[in-house]
Amino acid sequence: MKKIKFDIENNILVLSISGDILLYDDNENKQKLYDIANDDKITQIVIDTTQLQQWDSSLVAIIFELAKISLKRNIKLKRVNFPDGLNRLINLALSVDRKPVQIVENKKTFLEYVGDWGISVYTGFNKGTDFLKQSWQALKRLLSGKSVMRGIDLSFALEDCGYKAIPIVTLISFMVGLILAFVGAVQLKTFGAQIYVASLVTIGMTRIMGAIMTGIIMAGRTGASYAATIGTMQVNEEVDALKTMGINPVDFLVLPRMLALTVTMPILTMWADFMGMLGGGFVGVTMLGIPIQKYWDMSVSAITMDNFLVGIFHGLVFGIVTAICGCYYGVHCGRNADSVGLATTKAVVSSIVWMIVMTGIITVACEVIGI
Repeated sequence: MKKIKFDIENNILVLSISGDILLYDDNENKQKLYDIANDDKITQIVIDTTQLQQWDSSLVAIIFELAKISLKRNIKLKRVNFPDGLNRLINLALSVDRKPVQIVENKKTFLEYVGDWGISVYTGFNKGTDFLKQSWQALKRLLSGKSVMRGIDLSFALEDCGYKAIPIVTLISFMVGLILAFVGAVQLKTFGAQIYVASLVTIGMTRIMGAIMTGIIMAGRTGASYAATIGTMQVNEEVDALKTMGINPVDFLVLPRMLALTVTMPILTMWADFMGMLGGGFVGVTMLGIPIQKYWDMSVSAITMDNFLVGIFHGLVFGIVTAICGCYYGVHCGRNADSVGLATTKAVVSSIVWMIVMTGIITVACEVIGI
């Protein structure tokens, strides 16, 4: 016995539904029903659900299809004794989707663009200055014993940017020293002075290259991690929870990370210097035929305290820059996942840009001082 029966009375399609309509799959009967509803002779569709008991979405789909046919043909569809739930679902399905209003933005003039850029720069400068002030105040609270920074957080931060970073720093620094040796040997061979490859690599690595390569590695590895971690806490409202509990987020989140990176960067820079000289020695000994003892003597004689300290100072400055950029963009992250990715990208880019700027400043200062 069919649960969905239909008949034509005076050009009116009368549909009677009875019993339980659950997972209705009589496709042949449904197609026949739709064909009749599309017939030009039909002037009205009547659906009677007086004897309907249980039903599911399969019935909704059938009635919705008939409703669309009636709208397309501009004929009346009459509902008889529809259950409230079924009636609401059909009305919801037939409701017109409202498209969002498109906001037409007026094109800005050149002066307006310049003004917006100036305001953006001014706002960013104020935010950056305020963040530096908060960080400095947090450091003073730590020195006075009033900070809420936990020792365990500092230990974890030291572990993350300390010995765990050694493998990647070792590999990159070794390859940089190797490349420096190759590049130097190309020119020095012309004059038969390939022995000075040792001095070239030693001076280059200890004065600047070791610090720069370590800084770039830590910006991409640790600075991005700081921005992502604190930014995710912003998204999850964990930073707001700290503020609610009366805990200063700068003391609790920023200070241990800044201290850890500031302490470990000079140490990693020294390790990078050593691995760079080792990479240069590998090229000098195995490919240029320089005796190991001679290469060692040339390297030791090329090391000066001025170059060494300048390189360590670069590493210290790069550590501070990377920590500030990573934490700053994490603290000022938005409230969605896309903002976390954007904050991470900005942290890495800003760290590298500011490292280059600081390198220029330090180089000029060293030239003026005569170091």
